[in-house]
Amino acid sequence: MTGKNQTPEAAGPVADAVTGNWVDRLAPPRTRPYLRLARADRPIGTWLLLLPCWWGLLLGMLHDGRAGWHDLWIFAGCGIGAWLMRGAGCTWNDITDRHIDGSVARTAQRPIPSGQVSVKQALAWLVAQALVALCILLTFNMAAIALGVLALLPVAIYPFAKRFTWWPQIFLGLAFNWGALLAWTAHTGRLEWPAVVLYLAGIAWTLFYDTIYAHQDKEDDALIGVKSTARLFGARTPKWLSMFLILSVILQSLAVILAAVGGSSPALLVALLGPWAMGWHMQWQMRNLALDDNDRLLMLFRSNRDAGLLPLPFFAVALLL
Repeated sequence: MTGKNQTPEAAGPVADAVTGNWVDRLAPPRTRPYLRLARADRPIGTWLLLLPCWWGLLLGMLHDGRAGWHDLWIFAGCGIGAWLMRGAGCTWNDITDRHIDGSVARTAQRPIPSGQVSVKQALAWLVAQALVALCILLTFNMAAIALGVLALLPVAIYPFAKRFTWWPQIFLGLAFNWGALLAWTAHTGRLEWPAVVLYLAGIAWTLFYDTIYAHQDKEDDALIGVKSTARLFGARTPKWLSMFLILSVILQSLAVILAAVGGSSPALLVALLGPWAMGWHMQWQMRNLALDDNDRLLMLFRSNRDAGLLPLPFFAVALLL
């Protein structure tokens, strides 16, 4: 199943795909357009969606002092679900942005604007991914299921945000960090303030990394009238990034304190090292920032996988104290 203009064999890699990724090397040619729609050739987005889930799960365990076999499934289910829902969200994004993507050099080779996949085929692929993700969601408790369904709202809105606001990155943050709420609730059975504060910390982090990412497209976006924080901030971007960095560290630290209150002091102190380690990595990104170097911008954006991983070992060790 391919579009009218290109066969999968003729379609090359998308511009910002990871060089030598498994989709381009190993996937059967007929599956490649669909895997590219799901961004399987660019795994960073799955990581950025997944990491807040794991933060929420570990802090939920730290909060109530419980750990069970079902938590292993929550951990794994979040991983599978993040891959599927990131794929479904990106497919929806490409459907709504198909006319814009064709006008931007970095996205012109995506499957829909390049003719590899029709809109109907993309919609069918979206539904298939979402249905499998729903099957995973249904293994969680009712409160988490309700949150999972509600998550569809920011996912649906995000692709349109850049048409009506200079702050589309906020809508991306609302969608990408929902897992902090869901995983906490999947473990504890209820949504509580530490998860909400952690969610806000994730939104600040998204504003940080996606502003860096958006600087790659600022010239094309200006030509076609697409809004972004990169265009809004311009040369003042480093000052804004510093504010997002500080806000993210403070909010995540507050979430840790709220989650660990009543527990041991060593556990709290170790867990607090997590946000500060992440903040150190974000500061490293700031020192290496070059707003007109697209290769550098993409490298820094991708490095946020490592930034988001840094709190996890500290949270895990805190559970043992």
